[in-house]
Amino acid sequence: MEKSLAFGEKNYNYYSAYLKEKYQVKRVYKVIVDGGFTCPNRDGSKGYGGCTYCNVDSFTPTSRTMATMKEQIEFGMERARKHYKAEKFIIYFQPNTNTYAPAHYLKTMYDEALSVDTTDVVGLSVGTRPDCLDAEKIALLESYTDRLDVDLEMGMESIYNETLSQINRGCSHDEFIDIMKLLENSKLDICVHTIFGLPGETKDMMLKYADEINRFPQINFVKFHHLHIVEGSIMGVKYKKEPFKLFSLEEYTDFLCELLPLVRPNIIIQRLFGISDLDMLIAPKWGLKKSEIQTYIDNEIERRGVVQGSKYQKILI
Repeated sequence: MEKSLAFGEKNYNYYSAYLKEKYQVKRVYKVIVDGGFTCPNRDGSKGYGGCTYCNVDSFTPTSRTMATMKEQIEFGMERARKHYKAEKFIIYFQPNTNTYAPAHYLKTMYDEALSVDTTDVVGLSVGTRPDCLDAEKIALLESYTDRLDVDLEMGMESIYNETLSQINRGCSHDEFIDIMKLLENSKLDICVHTIFGLPGETKDMMLKYADEINRFPQINFVKFHHLHIVEGSIMGVKYKKEPFKLFSLEEYTDFLCELLPLVRPNIIIQRLFGISDLDMLIAPKWGLKKSEIQTYIDNEIERRGVVQGSKYQKILI
């Protein structure tokens, strides 16, 4: 089968191939930094307890216990050079909501992080929520694009307001759409994060995520996750009392094989699935290492002749 996608030899545009081609190095590594932010859905501004699926410790690095961002970044770079042969780096503000502060405070934080290494850092990635962005914060992030690539990562999670309400998201899909309008001509690289398998959503409902992503040309990247239940989350407590249906690896792979042909062919897939540390994971337990899961999914995509965008139809806004 001829492969005509832009990045890499797989049947979808995968992130590592994109980075390798863009920066002309073998390995670009995201260094996670904890800026000490919280979330409006935790501190009472919009709610308490956070989204029902969330335990922030399930996606934060060992370095979060370090006192300063400089220590976190230097530790992350050293580790990445040693273990992964990394040559270039993206500073990644991941835990919690990394635009949940006044713009002048955010500038101080981003400036401090980017001052640690001005030679090998090629990008800044900021994870946030749509309801914690505005024109001033977008302009601040855009001010770094004259010297770095800036990736704004937003949690869309679901396209259905009923689902978002049920998971205590504290943010509607309408707010996501409003921010996408502000980002129509932005210099930022926009990454959207979704979760598949949230309670109450059918396969047909989840496949419609592709149409919603496709209709925004400013979306450059996506991260697809299956729902996993972790210790310390509200959903984890409920699941232990009354388990509900989750994806098996085979079922999730089947779903991805239906989804990927619908996804706009120039979007870069940063991630096809997500998984927490095994000591925090309640379910689903697929019994494989992360690399083995990736290999299984990639092999099935290849074997079935699934190609990203092969069924894509342009959505007229």
